[in-house]
Amino acid sequence: MPAPVIMVHGAFCGGWTFDSFRQPFEAAGHAVQTPDLLGHDGKVSVAGRSMTDYAKQIAELCATCEEPPVLIGHSMGGLVAQMAAARAKVSRLILLAPSPPWGVPGASLEEAVSAVSLYALGPYWLQAVDPDYGVVERYSLDRMDRADRKALYARMTPESGRALWETLNWWLDPFMTTSATPSGAPTLAIAGGRDVIHPTATVRQTAARLNGSVEVFAQMSHWLPGEPGWEAVAERCLDFITAEGRAAA
Repeated sequence: MPAPVIMVHGAFCGGWTFDSFRQPFEAAGHAVQTPDLLGHDGKVSVAGRSMTDYAKQIAELCATCEEPPVLIGHSMGGLVAQMAAARAKVSRLILLAPSPPWGVPGASLEEAVSAVSLYALGPYWLQAVDPDYGVVERYSLDRMDRADRKALYARMTPESGRALWETLNWWLDPFMTTSATPSGAPTLAIAGGRDVIHPTATVRQTAARLNGSVEVFAQMSHWLPGEPGWEAVAERCLDFITAEGRAAA
């Protein structure tokens, strides 16, 4: 029986991120869950949520599975997945353009700018931060056509300013909230060669921290679960799961 799969979405998003991406996994026999992180379902405010809250939520979901699941996380959800894998047993960890953990510096000017730009909002760590279409258009959904980009942006929701602060300004966090260490599970990090949010050099540092391997899709950007070429990313994930399963057997 194929292992269960849990997919964790990134900032400002929801489980809908994986509406298409989950389909090849289900076709291969995996039971797939794509939960909304706390506060991302529009029912309660996301303000004040910590990355620790998200990690505990996903770790608890992993613990309900009959066998250790495959945990897949995108962007900030990749960091949540790293943190959750330290709290619950997973069979494999797959990170799509993941946010780096505590102690991994950014590798680009854009990463440095994003870490300080939110201060223009004031004490944003106390707030729910709204998505910014200009940022989404330029950096996240840059390879989507205009209609799809608009449709996806319309589904986005506010993100916890606290979680953003913990992720983007880890060097100011004495509690090392977003620390991550090797989970013991085989780990694959996938980068988009055109991604400026979490460029390849940063993804390589994250993978090295976790004793994982790296795959680069040179023509892809940040929206690996849904931009043109996502099918090849899903296929690589399934190959990794299958190969690691054979090795374990």
